Amino acid sequence: MSDALHIVCPHCLAVNRVPADRLGAAPTCGKCHRPLFEGHPVEVNTAAFDRHLGRNDIPVLGDFWATWCGPCKMMAPHYAQAATQLEPRVRLLKVDTDAEQVLGARYNIRSIPTLALFRGGREVARQSGAMNTTSIVQWARAHGA
Repeated sequence: MSDALHIVCPHCLAVNRVPADRLGAAPTCGKCHRPLFEGHPVEVNTAAFDRHLGRNDIPVLGDFWATWCGPCKMMAPHYAQAATQLEPRVRLLKVDTDAEQVLGARYNIRSIPTLALFRGGREVARQSGAMNTTSIVQWARAHGA
């Protein structure tokens, strides 16, 4: 058996142990029985963000955005499409900086959209400005996602 990874359920936030070689086999949550990966970003509040960052053994990519931001709206479908290519090796989260001002302040988000890549709970890369699907995927992979 390969090493097990801790994966946070996007629905109930339970931490699941998933064998690394079974990540691509559509694993489900042991608590709520829903899929652990659905090929789209997960909208999170501060508590859910902290849970994903603190307990996932896979990299976490956060999109810091706001509803009034034109470039954010333009990038949203590209970020969603990137999820289909990056999951299940990366968890993609969306953080509305207006609703979750604590997170925006904690990570010193000065412009939106901003992508931040985290590994082991620590930020390892950041990119501000709208990007297309290919750019998001290439940027994430170039930084270890």
